[in-house]
Amino acid sequence: MNDIFGPGSNVGKRVFRDHNELQKQIEACRVLGFKIVLTSGTFDLLHIGHCRYLEQAKGILGAPDQTVLVVGIDSDEKVHARKDRNTLVAEDERIEIVCHQRHVDLVFLKQFSDERWELIKTVTPDVLVVSETTKEQPHTAEEQTELAAFCGEVRVLPAQATTSTTARIRLLLIGRTELLEEKVEAFYRDMKDFFDKLKGGNHGP
Repeated sequence: MNDIFGPGSNVGKRVFRDHNELQKQIEACRVLGFKIVLTSGTFDLLHIGHCRYLEQAKGILGAPDQTVLVVGIDSDEKVHARKDRNTLVAEDERIEIVCHQRHVDLVFLKQFSDERWELIKTVTPDVLVVSETTKEQPHTAEEQTELAAFCGEVRVLPAQATTSTTARIRLLLIGRTELLEEKVEAFYRDMKDFFDKLKGGNHGP
């Protein structure tokens, strides 16, 4: 258990890609008396809202020292299929960054091929923490009933900051566009000055 709660990111011990292996680890944690909390996300361009969200999830039961927080991270393929865009940070790097967050205990890489709620069914958490904007939140009575069979309760957390990954991407794109416009304008001015000088020095025969 020191691989989970000890110092260091311990990526090799805390990251799982196989549901059965993760389930074994969860069972071991339960034998030791830990409660299990599960949440998921992309965590692309990790920002303060992500960090606060993970802290809130870890302490959702009021006893973080007796809680194991499991975090599902969407694979690059899953993000591309769901959001129709590539991630800015590759999955292996996103995994390691999340492992460096002090509130995270176990990490699982979610694949595009996974069945819906497969990670939830594997972990059967005492509490499933979802963002108010997530698509995994149950939206109908039928979905709520189905989900209740696999977790103790669902708690919804609001956005923890005004910033977002999407907003940051837009800012990056806007910044690059403005920079390109400035370079084009500067090039046009330089070329105009060049030809003006050329015309001014051409007095004919």
